[in-house]
Amino acid sequence: QVQLVESGGGLVQAGGSLRLSCAASGRTFSSYAMGWFRQAPGKEREFVAAISVNGGSTYFADSVKGRFTISRDNAKNTVYLQMNSLKPEDTAVYYCAARRFSVTTTRDYSYWGQGTQVTVSS
Repeated sequence: QVQLVESGGGLVQAGGSLRLSCAASGRTFSSYAMGWFRQAPGKEREFVAAISVNGGSTYFADSVKGRFTISRDNAKNTVYLQMNSLKPEDTAVYYCAARRFSVTTTRDYSYWGQGTQVTVSS
């Protein structure tokens, strides 16, 4: 069982930056691939970024490529999403997710956090 807690959301102006963190419980964090997803009002939850168990591979949605980066610190059981050049269309609740071993860009993750709100004003 893995519990995930996101933090770092908030209100930011367009062009600004935020860094989201996701802290995971448990002693096997390094065996979990991690993903970030987001869900805007009235829309489906969509993939944002993912990272492999050792951080060697990362994946991004086309809409955030070049603006967002994902990283992890296995010693701290934490995954990060650095968001730069934010746009109003990035406004959403952001969720982190975990699954054993193999990374995926689909929603096929076993564990989900409660989400953190990101609001980008124009």
